[in-house]
Amino acid sequence: MKNRSVVPEIMDDFDLPTSEIAPVLTGLGKVNSWFGGHKSIIKALEKFPVHTGYSISDWGCGGGDALIAIHKWATKNKLDLKLTGIDAAPAAISFARSASAGFHNIDYLQADVINNIDKIKPADIIINNLFTHHFDDENWIKLIKNMQLSAQKGIIITDLHRHWLLYYAVIAITHAFTRNKMVRNDGPLSVKRAFKKRELVALLKAAQIINYNLTWHWPFRWALVIYKS
Repeated sequence: MKNRSVVPEIMDDFDLPTSEIAPVLTGLGKVNSWFGGHKSIIKALEKFPVHTGYSISDWGCGGGDALIAIHKWATKNKLDLKLTGIDAAPAAISFARSASAGFHNIDYLQADVINNIDKIKPADIIINNLFTHHFDDENWIKLIKNMQLSAQKGIIITDLHRHWLLYYAVIAITHAFTRNKMVRNDGPLSVKRAFKKRELVALLKAAQIINYNLTWHWPFRWALVIYKS
C-alpha cells in the first residue's frame, strides 16, 4: 500500500470481447449506484451549477451507468443536457449503447483519451468515475491536461483512496459474491493502483492545476473538482 501499483488490470485490454466485459460493467454499475459514485458526481454538477443546453462528457465511460444516472437526474429537474460517453474499448462502447437505448440525449464515441484527443469534441463539463487509477503517473498528468484543454467550465473526477482496509474488504466481497476471475483480480488491484491524498496533490501540481477542490467521501473515495475559472 505504500506506493501505487503499475500492474495492468485485465480490463485494461481494449480487445476484450463483450461477453467477457459485460458482466464486469454490469457489476461496476451496481457498485457505483450502491456506494455513492453517481451521487458524488451529481452533487458536484449541482454546485457548478448545470443549466439546460450544457454538454457533459464522460471520459472512460465504461458501461454508461454514470450518464444514465445523470440523465435521470436531469429529467427530474427538467434539464435538457447533451451527454456523451468516451471509451477506448469497443466492447465497452457496445455495452453502453445497448444499456442506454431509449435515452435520446446520450451518445457514445470510441476514442483513446490520451492519444485521440483531436477526435473528442469539447464539453462544458468532463466527468469520470473510477477511471484515473488506470493510468500511471505520467499518463495521469497527460489525461488531466487533455481534460483541462477540452472542458469549458470544469472537470469532476471520483476515484479510490488506496487503503489497506478497502483492499482487504474488496478481496472479501469479490470472493464472497462472484467467481468472475476478472472481478476477483481487478477489484483489489484497483485499490493498489489508487491514490493517497499527497499523491493527488503532487500530480495536480505537476499538471499545473491550481484551481480545484479535493474531498474525501465514504467509502474510501476521492472527489476532485477542477474549475476553469
